[in-house]
Amino acid sequence: MQAIQHFNTITRHRHKVIANCFRAGIGVQGLKHDLSKYTPTEFLAGAKYYLGTRSPNEAEREDIGYSTAWLHHKGRNKHHFEYWVDVRPDTKQYGPVKMPYNYLIEMFCDRVAASKIYGGEKYTDDYALNYFLNGKGKRAMHPETSAELERLLRLLSEKGEEKTFAYIRHCVKKYGKSTRY
Repeated sequence: MQAIQHFNTITRHRHKVIANCFRAGIGVQGLKHDLSKYTPTEFLAGAKYYLGTRSPNEAEREDIGYSTAWLHHKGRNKHHFEYWVDVRPDTKQYGPVKMPYNYLIEMFCDRVAASKIYGGEKYTDDYALNYFLNGKGKRAMHPETSAELERLLRLLSEKGEEKTFAYIRHCVKKYGKSTRY
């Protein structure tokens, strides 16, 4: 039963992200979103730790100390800031690097969709911003990527989806895959 519920949840989420990506002007990229969640490494762990109200990765971490599904997922999906860790040219040490704009936008689309799935009836346009702000000091995201994501989440909170996605479509045309945002 949990496998079916997990499948339904990740599929509903994926479809919301795809719809958001089309609204943002990166529809083809959205079609490839989170396909790794259907691989055995991610799907079986997700089904085993399925909760319905939060990520199964959190439950797996609580159980065994890490998440096999998350380690697999973040290494294959460029819309996660955790993917973008490399030896930085300025410090010669591993650290977060700036995300290309198209993946930052997919991350935005993902966060909005996840907020709707996990927030359910409690979802409002400031839900994703509040979640982001709650974890702000706990993550290693490139400062410029973090600032741009926060700016877009604030825009969503203040202006709503229509204006935010219209603005994002304009920026996607301007920045594309560039890291100059």
